[in-house]
Amino acid sequence: MSSSAQDRRRSLLQETRCDSCRLSSLCLPLSLDTNDLERFDSIIRRHPPIKKGTRLIEQGDPFTSIYAVRSGSLKQTITEGSGEAQLTNFFLPSEIIGLDGISDGLYTGSVVALEMTTVCEIPFDRLDTLSQTLPELRSQLLRTISKELHQDRRMMQLLSRKTADQRLACFFLGLSDRFRRRGYSPFSFRLSMSRADIGNHLGLAVETISRILGRFQQQDLVAVSGREVHILNINDLTRLADTETN
Repeated sequence: MSSSAQDRRRSLLQETRCDSCRLSSLCLPLSLDTNDLERFDSIIRRHPPIKKGTRLIEQGDPFTSIYAVRSGSLKQTITEGSGEAQLTNFFLPSEIIGLDGISDGLYTGSVVALEMTTVCEIPFDRLDTLSQTLPELRSQLLRTISKELHQDRRMMQLLSRKTADQRLACFFLGLSDRFRRRGYSPFSFRLSMSRADIGNHLGLAVETISRILGRFQQQDLVAVSGREVHILNINDLTRLADTETN
C-alpha cells in the first residue's frame, strides 16, 4: 500500500472513531467519558460503504451484532410465510439496527441500504460484556431498546386508528423530528425511500399516497418536488395528524 493510501486510510479511521463522530451524542456511547469511550470504540468494526440495494442483514440469520448507522439510510422488511413482505422500519444516521434479534437469537427482518450507507458493526457479545462494567452504557442500551418498543407501539396505533391522510401526516412529522434531532432542517428534507416503500410501510397503495400528496399541496401543508419535501405549515399538519377519529 502506498504512503498516500495509508494516509487516507488513517484519516478515514480517525474520522469514524466515536470521539470524532458528530453523531456520538445521539448514539450508544453518548454518556461515556474519554477512557470508557475508547473501550467502547475498541469493540466496533467499521464497514466499507454499502451500495444502494445491498443487503446488510438477512432475515432468519443468527443474531451476532447490532449496527449503528453513520450515514445514509436503510429499510427493514419482514417476509411472512405467505411470501408477502412488510416494510417495518426505516433507519437514519445514529439509529441502531438489529435490536429485535436479541430475544430469539435471529434477525427478524432483512435490512437493505436505500442509498450509499456506512455503518458501525457492534458485536453484541462484546457489547454485553463491556456494558456489565460500564453502567452508563448499559443504561443507554436499555433506553435505546425502550425507544424502539415505543416506536413499534406508535406504529401499531398509527396503522389501526388513523386515516390515510393522518398516516402520511404522521410519517412526515416523524421524519421532520428525526432530522431536527440530527441538526438538519425539520422543514426541508429529501426522501431516500420511494413512494412504494412509504405505501408499504403505512399500509397504503401508491396511488393513495399520490392523491394525498396532491391534497396536502392544495392545502399548502407541504410542497413536494420528486423526493424533495418542504413542510409549509407544520402546525396544521400536526393538527391533522392529531385529529381524533371515530
